[in-house]
This record gives sequence, structure tokens and C-alpha cells, in this order.
Amino acid sequence: MVGEVGKTLAVTTYNTDVHSISRRYNRLLVEFLKSQSSGVSQTMPFDLVRARTYLASIRRYLDYIIGEPLLDCPETGPTEIPLPPKPVIQNLENDSLWDIINLVIIARDELENSQSARLPTNLVRFDYMRQTAVLQKISNLIDYVEAAEPLDLPESTPMQLVTGPGQRGV
Repeated sequence: MVGEVGKTLAVTTYNTDVHSISRRYNRLLVEFLKSQSSGVSQTMPFDLVRARTYLASIRRYLDYIIGEPLLDCPETGPTEIPLPPKPVIQNLENDSLWDIINLVIIARDELENSQSARLPTNLVRFDYMRQTAVLQKISNLIDYVEAAEPLDLPESTPMQLVTGPGQRGV
């Protein structure tokens, strides 16, 4: 799959941990996309609390992965693992969530295309540092959103369709 900048995006990985993180990022994207804040210009306080919780969970998961030993997997590594399908991202009314979503996509795609994606488990230190830097940038953006919103945008909203409700029961 080719991304917007012409780089081929990964559709598989060899790393079970990269696969797990990718799944978590995809779920996070859907949560932001389907949040109550996605259809309005103001990011609701409860959605910001959720965002902080989701980010903290991913950060703890990354810390867990990097804290585990690098496994010697001579019989099972490298084994190609299909990456989970990427959620369809539609335009949002909420500029702040749009920016957060784009940073999450960067984090996911950087990891899926990283050196770590070729290991059977764990992360290369530099890939871990890249991940934590993007997560910190998202946290800083949430701080900005809390201080800068709400905005009164009567002439420019609504601009996008509502993203619709989240998943219903299975």
C-alpha cells in the first residue's frame, strides 16, 4: 500500500509486539473518530480524559515491551504476520481531534515501518524513543487543547458530516 508521500506502507510485520501496538493504535483512532467531540469544534472534557487514559495505556504497554527480554526465536522468527486493517479516517469537524488522529497515524505507521518490525519481539531502542516522543507530542497537544478551547466558530461550522455513533453490540 502506498501512502500519501509515496512511501510503501507496511501490510505485514514480523514482530508480535509491533502487531499488538498497531492494534491498540487502530482502536485509539476509532475511539477518537467516533467520540462526541468529533462532530463539533469543541473537544469535550470527558473525551480529553479518555484521550489521556488511552495514551497512558499505550505508553505503559510500550514500557512493558521494552522492559521484557529480547526473545531468541530461532524456530519462529522471522514469521510474517498480517497487520490489522487500518480504520478508514474521514474528515472531522474537530480540528484538535484531527491533529491528534494524524499524530497517532504517524506513530502507528512509523512503528509498522521500523527496524523493530523485523524483530520477532520487543523494540529497538531508537524506535521506542520515537514512539515515546510522538506520544509526548500528543500529550502536549491535549494540554494546548484544554487551554485554548472552546472556540466560537459560527461562520465556519459545521463543515463536515457527523462521523456517526460507535460500534453497536455484536
